[in-house]
Amino acid sequence: MSFYKKIYFDQQTAVYLWKIEESFDELLEGMRLKEATKERLMGMKSKSHQLGFLGVRKILEHLNYSDLDLMYSPSGKPMLTDGTPISITHSFEFSAIAVGPQTVGIDMEMQRSKISRIASKFAKEVFCYHENDANLESALLTVVWGAKEAIFKIMDAPGISFLDHIEVKAFDLNSGKTTAVLHWEGRDTIFDISFEQIENYFLVYALKQDL
Repeated sequence: MSFYKKIYFDQQTAVYLWKIEESFDELLEGMRLKEATKERLMGMKSKSHQLGFLGVRKILEHLNYSDLDLMYSPSGKPMLTDGTPISITHSFEFSAIAVGPQTVGIDMEMQRSKISRIASKFAKEVFCYHENDANLESALLTVVWGAKEAIFKIMDAPGISFLDHIEVKAFDLNSGKTTAVLHWEGRDTIFDISFEQIENYFLVYALKQDL
């Protein structure tokens, strides 16, 4: 049993984390999977991806769901059969899901220095760049990437560019909060962003502001 943590986004919506300490066989033991899920699982070339995939289903079992309750839209967005909004992420040692009445987007990323090398492909946010503090720079960029990924999951709209369409406002790492703006199809949509560091990872979650 590797249930790690429950984080309340608000009174009704929560994020659940599973730390993957089990082997593939241990995660799979006794798990009910649809045939299509089994085929997808065995077709994955990455062992890490397989473990993260099963970790998500372990969280579903913890919440009295199963793989049988999980569906995907044609674009790949996850949905629960009872209509409860869900968002999914996994990264190396962790899997996480968010469930609740509101549509929340989540992303979890390991902080790695190499993110600075690809930053120009997804971030125009000047505050991210700290040439004299590589650790701070990689942390800020990891949160920015996570925020944009979380918004992308909420919107489920092909064509959204992390670089050109999503702007994350400046933040302090100690605050755990910021906002972001999606400039898309002639409209500006504002999102509340929350984040926290968990070991060497950043968990980021986004919620569209009510207007």
